[in-house]
Amino acid sequence: MSKFDFSVPRRTFLKTVGAATAMTALGPLGSKLAFAADKLTVGVIYVGPRGDFGYNQSHAQAAANIKKMPGVKVVEEEKVPETVAVQKVMESMIQQDGAKLIFATSYGYFDPHVLKMAEKYPDVRFAHCGGLWSEGKPKNVGSFFGYIDECEYLSGIVAEHASKTKKLGFIAAKPIPQVLRNINSFTLGAQSIDPAITTHVIFTGDWSLPVKEAEAANSLIDQGCDVLTCHVDGPKVIVETAEKRGVYSCGYHASQAALAPKGYLTGAEWDWTTPYKLLVSDTEAGKPMINFLRGGLKEGFVKMSPYGAAVTAKAKAKADGVKAKMLKGDYVIFKGPIKDNAGNTVIAAGVSLGQQDMVLEQMNYLVAGVVGKA
Repeated sequence: MSKFDFSVPRRTFLKTVGAATAMTALGPLGSKLAFAADKLTVGVIYVGPRGDFGYNQSHAQAAANIKKMPGVKVVEEEKVPETVAVQKVMESMIQQDGAKLIFATSYGYFDPHVLKMAEKYPDVRFAHCGGLWSEGKPKNVGSFFGYIDECEYLSGIVAEHASKTKKLGFIAAKPIPQVLRNINSFTLGAQSIDPAITTHVIFTGDWSLPVKEAEAANSLIDQGCDVLTCHVDGPKVIVETAEKRGVYSCGYHASQAALAPKGYLTGAEWDWTTPYKLLVSDTEAGKPMINFLRGGLKEGFVKMSPYGAAVTAKAKAKADGVKAKMLKGDYVIFKGPIKDNAGNTVIAAGVSLGQQDMVLEQMNYLVAGVVGKA
């Protein structure tokens, strides 16, 4: 159940906020009366349901973990659209709950919503999940994200070993850099075993469109794709469809193994607890806001789902060998020469782009071997 009713008239909302503002107007005494019981109140906002077997669930798991931190209170709100509604939720968390740190977890929350609220409340920290902060943006805003393309690359290795048709399927929401990077990494991982393998991509147009996701999954299977993966908020429908149709799947965001006991191979999972705890601890300590926070397998920001029953010993050995190098920081995914699927050279021979290279944050192409358009 949502804590806020977005159908409530604006004047009712403003009246509520006004009451909270009056408490603030009492000065330090009012603040102590209102929030003395909690050392730090943290707000977490989700675009979908917390139990979606996907993106929102991965954040909810982290929220559950920071609730265990001494002196931390967490207030949550789910199913908040990427509209002015999220501004109302953030304002309520600040005014009514006394939140000093807000995790805005969806890509579309950033501009203009997080930016507007950050300017209005300079003493509140806003941690946005994505790659959108840059110089010139408010300093009380931070961008955190993980190099989950490392796990996508490993999933691609496992997928190649399982595929008999050598046609992989990828269902994606929007052709933004983070999504393209995942598609490309998954494909390059598979191509590291078989350079001729292809990945067939369908973009649905939004983060959560279960009907379109099911249609896309069936279409890819009908085209001969025998391993499916995705970058949508809730992979549940896709993984379940793959299982029903008798093809393999690689998960995303969180583990969907329980949904596909026969066909689930592995998956790329977030471990948001790592950045959440760091940002909470820094807030408690009064340290400067980290504006650009990233990490991969080595830093504990991402992890792999356990291998499913269908994964062979050979596939495990190959993927584990590459993973070991990644954990040491010794493996480069994007190493030239690499061409896009239109034949253009996008990474020249001799050029290696490490995970922290900002060029990767602006990725706007699909590599050769991907069937589809960005």
